[in-house]
Amino acid sequence: MSRVSRSQPPGRSGAAAGGTPAAGAPVVSLHSVRKAYRAGGSAERVALGEVTFDVGRGEFVCVVGPSGAGKTTLLRCMAGLAAPTSGEARFEGAPLRRVPDQVGVVFQDYSRSLYPWLTVSRNVALPLKVRGVDRAARAARIEEVLRSVSLADVGRQYPWQLSGGMQQRVAIARALACHPELLLMDEPFASVDAQTRFELEDLILALREEFSVTVVFVTHDIDEAIYLADRIVVLSASPGTVTEIVDVALPRPRDQITSKGDERFARHREHIMSLVMSRSAAARAARRD
Repeated sequence: MSRVSRSQPPGRSGAAAGGTPAAGAPVVSLHSVRKAYRAGGSAERVALGEVTFDVGRGEFVCVVGPSGAGKTTLLRCMAGLAAPTSGEARFEGAPLRRVPDQVGVVFQDYSRSLYPWLTVSRNVALPLKVRGVDRAARAARIEEVLRSVSLADVGRQYPWQLSGGMQQRVAIARALACHPELLLMDEPFASVDAQTRFELEDLILALREEFSVTVVFVTHDIDEAIYLADRIVVLSASPGTVTEIVDVALPRPRDQITSKGDERFARHREHIMSLVMSRSAAARAARRD
């Protein structure tokens, strides 16, 4: 399988397309994935160009790019929620035909992903019931994941009784309830205030360690991507292709003050912003022409 190369840390030359694999055995792989809506018709819209990269076991990979670059479409293909028009998506070596049991998904709009007529505990229980987990095991797992997201005492409340940040914690707990191998997150913190966002960023880093889960995280926020990720996949403007894969040269564990004050953080920000902004400007110029 061909690979997209990863850039060197800022200050050294990076590559745009080539042949370095992701670290570790791939949990999920995309090979020449292209996605078009209304494919073959006069109104065809290509959301993704040919995208190729792997995510290794245990990695935290963020995906950034201009608005409309196909980031959510990419995540849906990785989840088995959308079939590529061409190319192939694989999970643990097998072609993706549906959402695997070992994949958890967290969406941006928690108010639509949680059922308001179910209590928090019953929302978290849903994927467990679908998988036939017995009542005692469900209760133990619900207690475990709610405690992990610092919501041990809200199981009998309803989502609408909670703040936005707490609702998103419920959505994360539900995604983790089945102990997934891969956690896919689509701009999960975009709708919360800045302080809550920082708290949720630290929470997801802690959960990644606690549950030994591989994470792919879509975001518009470049600082968030740098803070969270081992690698950052930078997409071009629509139709999205991989511009570069950037290795994040920051030590772990990370800290909101120390890590973001590191000079390497600033160099990463400058480098990635230049990639995103230059490609966006080039796309706008092309449309004008």
